Amino acid sequence: MDVAIGDAIDAYLQRKAVADSDGTGVGAYAANAESVLRRFADWLEREHALTAIRALEARHMRSYAAELQARAEEGTYTASTAHTYYAVVRAFLSWCVRGGILEENPATDADAAATLPESDSGSGVDDDPPHWTAVSRRRLERYVRERALETDVDPDERRTRLREYAMVALLAHSPVRGAELFRVPEDDRRTGATWDDVDFYAGTIRVLGRTQRREEVTLLAPARTPLRRYGVVLDPPSNDWPLFPTRHAPSVARRVRAVLRERGHDEATIEALFEEATATELARERSIAPPAITTEGARSVLKRLCRDAGLEVDGDYLTPRGVRDDGAGDDRYRREATPSSPALRTSITERAIVVSASRDGPGSIVDVPARVVPSEEHAGEGAPGPGHDSVSVSGPESGPESGSESKPESESESESESDPGP
Repeated sequence: MDVAIGDAIDAYLQRKAVADSDGTGVGAYAANAESVLRRFADWLEREHALTAIRALEARHMRSYAAELQARAEEGTYTASTAHTYYAVVRAFLSWCVRGGILEENPATDADAAATLPESDSGSGVDDDPPHWTAVSRRRLERYVRERALETDVDPDERRTRLREYAMVALLAHSPVRGAELFRVPEDDRRTGATWDDVDFYAGTIRVLGRTQRREEVTLLAPARTPLRRYGVVLDPPSNDWPLFPTRHAPSVARRVRAVLRERGHDEATIEALFEEATATELARERSIAPPAITTEGARSVLKRLCRDAGLEVDGDYLTPRGVRDDGAGDDRYRREATPSSPALRTSITERAIVVSASRDGPGSIVDVPARVVPSEEHAGEGAPGPGHDSVSVSGPESGPESGSESKPESESESESESDPGP
């Protein structure tokens, strides 16, 4: 009788956990290995329709190794993380062999091991393409900045340009990686950064790092100011709103419908709502956070911007990894995330600071250090009051955005995304 992969994983994890009576050592290994093995089982079922352990072959492990290699190339995993994940699966399958569930371990296939990425040292995984220089990066940033600061455009176009400026600035002036900032459809943990992850007071953004742990990454002023300016015109209804929401209408509609069902609305009511408003409008009106743009969608945006700025080199374009400044990926700008302090997390409009026209022009937004109140008991001692940090921006983006975007048929501006099924 064959054994389901999920059942074998359950038995393996239980055995490992029981082997460690005081909750450390092997038991800790079981806790860490569980997420790796569950994702491996889900991947096998999704990609190969495979659920029985005895049907697992070396070709499946070569395919899994190729998947880990692809994740390392796009920056989702480090090479060492890819090797660790493969080693966890190999150890599990070795246990299956010792227990008589399998006759041999398909993970020991030499070709599969050779498919894994090289070690981080000398692998070139994080290296930029040699023809993309700092000059090219600066040209792209100058192009998006000048477009974003033009005032004779309609509000929707201005929001789009500020979005692109913030995207480029974040990638260029912070260690944040594309897979940490945008949604990765194949990884349900990487749903994209939200406004709640950004702390303008501390100058950090909280992300899921390549080590699969939450990290706080420093945002330098050249990244904070464009992001703050974009946040004002985006006017997210809630802090769980993604920094860069997708503009793929079917994805937004699916999310809105799913949340409305969870809130108890029947199908007739939902259809009536959609007859009166677009998915984007409903998301704003009912504070339903849409999905974030995917990594592929972000690449499409950068490809278009490079083309418009005349920055294509031999038909290539700047990727999210290539935008980053040579020194911005320094791990000194990263630290393990600490629990967030709800008292210090305010809405995006409360985090933006506006200075008078006499300093930097009408309604200019600048990056000004703000005092952090360490605890509620000191909240009245010099803390900025409700009126101090509110936003009052003159010009085209004055006032909150209505969010009444036209109903797109597909992801606008070549940001098309393919959303995998459940």
